[in-house]
Amino acid sequence: MKRSEIFFSAIQVPVDFMMILLAAATAYFLRGMPQFQAYVSKVFNLAFEDYIRFALTVAPFFLLILAVEGLYSMRATRRFWQEAYGVMKSITFGLIILIIAVFLNREWFSSRFVILVGWMLAVSYVVAARYIIQRIQKWLLVHKGTGIHRVLLIGYNDKMKKMRRLLTQNKELGYRVVDQIDDASISHIKNIRAARGIDEIIIGDPSLTDDEQEKLFDFCEINNIVYRYFPTTLQTTHFSMRIWNGEPIIEFQHTPLDGWGRVMKRIYDLVAGFFLTVLFSPLMLMIALLIKLEDPDGPIIYKNERIGENGRKFFVYKFRYMQWKYCITKENPELKDAVALEKELIEERNVRQGDVLYKIKDDPRKMWIGAIIERYSLDELPQFFNVLKGEMSLVGPRPHQEREVNRYSEYHRRLLTIRPGVTGMAQVSGRSDLAFENEFHLDVFYIENWSLWLDILICLKTAKVLLRRRKNNGK
Repeated sequence: MKRSEIFFSAIQVPVDFMMILLAAATAYFLRGMPQFQAYVSKVFNLAFEDYIRFALTVAPFFLLILAVEGLYSMRATRRFWQEAYGVMKSITFGLIILIIAVFLNREWFSSRFVILVGWMLAVSYVVAARYIIQRIQKWLLVHKGTGIHRVLLIGYNDKMKKMRRLLTQNKELGYRVVDQIDDASISHIKNIRAARGIDEIIIGDPSLTDDEQEKLFDFCEINNIVYRYFPTTLQTTHFSMRIWNGEPIIEFQHTPLDGWGRVMKRIYDLVAGFFLTVLFSPLMLMIALLIKLEDPDGPIIYKNERIGENGRKFFVYKFRYMQWKYCITKENPELKDAVALEKELIEERNVRQGDVLYKIKDDPRKMWIGAIIERYSLDELPQFFNVLKGEMSLVGPRPHQEREVNRYSEYHRRLLTIRPGVTGMAQVSGRSDLAFENEFHLDVFYIENWSLWLDILICLKTAKVLLRRRKNNGK
């Protein structure tokens, strides 16, 4: 999503809110006008202050419905009449819920006039405001180039010639063709992206092999580039299809974690993360005390550098479960010996030979209390603070060390397209007992099929897994 689209999306929320309130206030005052007295009930004693308080309460509910309907994806090229229909459908659905609520609670008010007129005005006001905003956005797009999408075309057949002509001759579509190529090698595309930037790729070359298309798709996924292609046959995956210049074109959707999906996930992380931090604070204090009693030399919280979203480095917080002299950190005065011992243990006791990750069987470096908290993953409780800081999410792929990420294949880097998680699909489906490739496929499934309900289910299943004592020979 372009910055201008984010800006207009952010503006649209308070504008819709104000339009809904304005519609409610207008309906209230229209009811009191003499011209309408013949059509309304004589009994209506609700004060304006109480009425507006009620409107302020229900307006966010209508905004939520608009968001769920996908009406805050503010691309300048969106179709106005489709948007107007979505607004009418959303506000009508909200009205039905409101009518049911009013029927069940007659203490609010029972004016059918206010409800009916308020509905018509809300649809009209919201649609009119959105039309004005869209016209402003489209004018900026056409005349100033604000929010324009840079597109790379791959292929030189008739379809692609028509596509280039369509995009270059119609500025209101919001595209600038940066290049048209028939060499679909990743290195060539990387050079074009570095020189001119790429927001979208459109492929119309049917001669591309499945391997070449897969590499292109992974490249777009990793670099947040929209991937579109002219299909020869329809494939089953997450996609949306539109008709451009009489030709069907498919856009692959990398993840629902974009736009409002990302916002909803962050709100869930903040609310649930704060609740869990408070809930587990007595247990965390007790663990901290036990660690300090067993090994007072080292810190309670161990900071370990990991690779997060988009390859950014950050420090993940964990309760220290190893003896301080064996911890791999610059603060350890015996770091050299600790590194040598770890290499030796990996060579002798690693049960994940040939894998990206390693797992040391019967690790002798653990403290007594460390073995207990690590068995039940209690060492990861401080990662709630990483969640609150925005470095991690409650649910997502687990963060890996730089040396592990360096062993990734190119397609593995899809794991770095979202925030890492405290728990994830892999952890509730087998934890560290799974091979890395299996973990990867589970995490990709999560990325492609995310929903708020899926996050809740994974969190609940994590609690169930932790309550079951498991055999732990792991790292």
